[in-house]
Amino acid sequence: MTTAAPCSPPSDEMAADAGTYSIGDLAREFDLTTRAIRFYEDMGLLQPQRSGPGGRVRVYGARDRTRLKLTLRAKRLGLSLNEAREILDMYDSPRDTGPQLRKFLDVLAAHRQALEAQLTELHANLEEVKAHEREARALLARSR
Repeated sequence: MTTAAPCSPPSDEMAADAGTYSIGDLAREFDLTTRAIRFYEDMGLLQPQRSGPGGRVRVYGARDRTRLKLTLRAKRLGLSLNEAREILDMYDSPRDTGPQLRKFLDVLAAHRQALEAQLTELHANLEEVKAHEREARALLARSR
């Protein structure tokens, strides 16, 4: 029986079997840079195990992979990384989902209100641009 050297990261095949992932595995899967993943780790969103000399090799588990996937979903919704972390951290607490869901709904409601305000402002700006275009066309027509 052969074993991998203790300091080498698990191969992709070994990682898939063990439910672990290297930083490169996650970067490829989610189309991210390894720097972005390290940033998410610095923000407290991911907590990989460390191995190898000096703990330099990051080993991500299924929990980290799920948290990364949910973090990216939260970003697509326009949530800040701090908001995403707060929500994700609640799921690590006891299994009473009521407070977790209320917090999630509060964050989503606040975000929706901000988006609606931005949309209202965009509509007003668009109407102003249209008015200026009409005015400029009318002036141009009179000058001919």
